Amino acid sequence: MNTISIIPFDEKYASDFYDLNIEWLETFFYVEPHDEEVLSQAKSYIIDQGGHIFFAKIEGEIVATVAFMKISDDIFELGKMAVTPKRRGQKIGQQLLQYCLDFAKSENMEKLLLYSNRKLENAIYIYKKYGFVEIPIEKNNPYARGDIKMELKLNV
Repeated sequence: MNTISIIPFDEKYASDFYDLNIEWLETFFYVEPHDEEVLSQAKSYIIDQGGHIFFAKIEGEIVATVAFMKISDDIFELGKMAVTPKRRGQKIGQQLLQYCLDFAKSENMEKLLLYSNRKLENAIYIYKKYGFVEIPIEKNNPYARGDIKMELKLNV
């Protein structure tokens, strides 16, 4: 099996972040205008606002990504997770998720939130496996495709 290294955001990988997420959105849903804006300016919208982006790399190739978007000092939204099509089903997303949870705990984050869609049954199953629980979703949630909101309380 190939060794996965997980690395933080670097401007040279901004196009990988964009491409992975756009491909995922086009495969499962569609690209909303806000998606295009955030994904094309990830540094401004995520990093510069106190968030984080990580990449999974195998043999020099970026194969997956995920982001923490800052909501408050100790609450972050986990999102923008995407795995390249040829690597789906290899548990890379789970490894990235575990890395994120370890990182969140080490940074003393209080809570992680995420939005998803019930048709992504495998993703929902994995989130629950890692301790996320469903909470009420607000009527004006930020994603038209989002029909489920989940949270994971950390460091409690």
